[in-house]
Amino acid sequence: MPRSNQKVEVCLSDAIREELETVARSQSSPVSKVRRARVLLMADEDRREGHRPDWYIAEKVGISLRQVCRIRQQFVRDGLAPTITRRQRSDKGTAKTIDGAAEARLVTLCCSTPPEGRERWTLKLLVDELCRLEVVASVCPETVRRCLKKIASSRGRQNASVSRKETAPVSWPTWKKSSTSIRTTTMSGIR
Repeated sequence: MPRSNQKVEVCLSDAIREELETVARSQSSPVSKVRRARVLLMADEDRREGHRPDWYIAEKVGISLRQVCRIRQQFVRDGLAPTITRRQRSDKGTAKTIDGAAEARLVTLCCSTPPEGRERWTLKLLVDELCRLEVVASVCPETVRRCLKKIASSRGRQNASVSRKETAPVSWPTWKKSSTSIRTTTMSGIR
């Protein structure tokens, strides 16, 4: 296995080169797949035009120099298919901690009066209350913060977006149109 700073040589066979050229010309392939195919084509040691340096490949493809090195190493280590296809996330099947019903309970809780002796709800108080009410089994304060940020809520303040907004008093001055006009010069006046 090559070291992370060791330069690896990419040598493509004719069949792999044709497949990469097809992917690079494809209009329906994802951009990341096309970029990786272009990197491998430009990094090929056996190409007729000659080898291109990594900085040139990175500039032409529009990715970082480090990504070019990683794509080269992954191709040598794993082969073509894992290199140009995107890996599935390992946490793809993980259920969300706060779903729609729990989010609704969280918003209701934020709009309610805070516990006795407190001026407003804190993240820690919200987490404890959600667990006490058995809305969720366990949740971290960061998850609650992200959920509240997503709905643009502030913990218990009156001007929160979940509360009714105040309207401007009728006595506030409004904009009026001016009856004066600005004199414009016409083409006939200029000679």
